[in-house]
Amino acid sequence: MPVIESEEHKALRAAVSALGHKYGRAYFTRTVEEGRPATELWAEAAKLGYLGVNLPEEYGGGGGGISELSIVLEELGAAGCPLLLMVVSPAICGTVIARFGSQEQKRDWLPALADGTRTMAFGITEPDAGSNSHRITTTARRDPATGDWLLTGRKVFVSGVDIADATLIVGRTEDTRTGRLKPCLFIVPRDTPGFQRHQIDMELSAAEKQFELVLDDVRLPAHALVGDEDAGLLQLFAGLNPERIMTAAFAIGMGRFALSRAVEYARDRTVWKAPIGSHQAIAHPLAQAHIDLELARLMMQKAAHLYDAGDDIGAGEAANMAKYAAAEACVKAVDQAVHTLGGNGLTREFGLASLITAARVSRIAPVSREMILNYVSHQTLGLPKSY
Repeated sequence: MPVIESEEHKALRAAVSALGHKYGRAYFTRTVEEGRPATELWAEAAKLGYLGVNLPEEYGGGGGGISELSIVLEELGAAGCPLLLMVVSPAICGTVIARFGSQEQKRDWLPALADGTRTMAFGITEPDAGSNSHRITTTARRDPATGDWLLTGRKVFVSGVDIADATLIVGRTEDTRTGRLKPCLFIVPRDTPGFQRHQIDMELSAAEKQFELVLDDVRLPAHALVGDEDAGLLQLFAGLNPERIMTAAFAIGMGRFALSRAVEYARDRTVWKAPIGSHQAIAHPLAQAHIDLELARLMMQKAAHLYDAGDDIGAGEAANMAKYAAAEACVKAVDQAVHTLGGNGLTREFGLASLITAARVSRIAPVSREMILNYVSHQTLGLPKSY
């Protein structure tokens, strides 16, 4: 795995950074206040080929991988305007369809996901399942008369369902040989009869709203199933590993934005005849935050490299650790940035206060840090399973 970024990656970073700073935090904050997604930034990022950089060239993508897509999201976040739907639409859904979708699904979705004209949400979390994906109760059964699928269940905390053209729903089908339920993935168009959404009242301010979904015998054609009915966890984790990597990119970008504001302030703010950044009590915590963010990025790059190389097992371990490290580094960076600015850290002018809550999300979603520690202690260290 290369430790030093290639010239191509450096160029991509610089170009995306320029785009992000063209819009900036003020633009992004305004879209949140208006209750709408950052459509102008999304459209320009798509036009420049950034949204589909990980998707196959034959379907209009850039032919890269999660390594390139994570750079895009990180740099937009570092400029103060991260696009949350990048985690879901091109990273999770685009990757799953590119790897396992039928030719029809690829032709129908990948070009549109790449050019940003269509988006797809992702529904896995359930009210009674939480972190335990083995307890998912959303079930799909065949209609013997037509061959259609009938999907029934509930999902919660699904982002952007109201603006997405469809949602990739994780359900379970019954194995006729064993009677056990196994995971499977279905594309559910937004206006499908029986597919209901209810907005969740969140205190967190974000452009993408959160929804609870109810699927009441939602009838889907046979071709709505993505991939092989028997592939199970392989297909599911083909989407979950990129999700963790992209969440790390989201958190690292957020942390870098907060840190840059704090460094600028500490360099210019003068009290007692010297900039406050000259005092170790200010400088050292900011230096520690920078170190933590850089270390998290290295693990994220490792995870992305392993995933793009086809090492799903290695990528699973690294993606979990990257997400953990990035979330912790982000929370600390945001906290220290606000503390550095004092009262100004809570003003609208500097754009940091809203990150206090947003940074916490990276510790919770898409998987909690405690579940990652469970994974590492059990899968990596070989300790007895505790759950």
